[in-house]
Amino acid sequence: MNPAEHGAAVAAETDRFVATVKAADLTTPVPTCPGWTLADLTRHTGSVHRWFSELLRRRIQQPPTSRDVDLRLPADSDGYPDWLADSAAEAAAVFAATDLEAPMWAWGVDQHARFWVRRMLFETLVHRADAELALGLSPRIDRTLAADGIDEFLTNLPFASPFAPLTAQLRAPHRTIRFSCTDGDHAWVVGLRPDGFALVADDAEADATVRGTAADLLLLLYGRLDRHSEAFGLLGDQELLAHWFAHSAF
Repeated sequence: MNPAEHGAAVAAETDRFVATVKAADLTTPVPTCPGWTLADLTRHTGSVHRWFSELLRRRIQQPPTSRDVDLRLPADSDGYPDWLADSAAEAAAVFAATDLEAPMWAWGVDQHARFWVRRMLFETLVHRADAELALGLSPRIDRTLAADGIDEFLTNLPFASPFAPLTAQLRAPHRTIRFSCTDGDHAWVVGLRPDGFALVADDAEADATVRGTAADLLLLLYGRLDRHSEAFGLLGDQELLAHWFAHSAF
């Protein structure tokens, strides 16, 4: 997927999110985000939109020293769904006014403005799924979009330790884990070394394998599904898989 497709998908995912929460009781707990309600989830997602939009406006070249941004929150949480829609509209305007190929600081691998559009997309998508799961709905995720999300997650996870500190413990004496799609030919192999971990060639031999649809694998990687469910096939070193899932929370 390219940056224009990512931007369009942010809008589409936000529309689905807004439609879901607008018809719901915003005090509903969100089990996949312990301690949060749908109101908290909506506020968080809109805040991400506005914060990333501010970073793009400024096209920062080094880590920001402050996270202060004018959220323009409504006085009552009942207004959060419309506020989230406005946040996405603001982000779309920023995308359109920004050279997304321009160099820019990012916490992940891709040091270009486009990083933040892709990151906003999967932040929105996963939290849209959180809202649906909280309401007893089964999230539907396009296969191509899900595969792109898996790639984005696994590419950037090695750099996430500042806000996901357990990832610093993803070490092993040269072990590999394959995540393989059952609804396509996509596969990703993560190599764990004594000094860290990263994606490696997808034809590398794996010590453990997780098989599932692209959509299910994406939600699994984000901790929204249980790897022991019938949705997944688990092969090889189960202790290695337990180590991965215990320390890869994002």
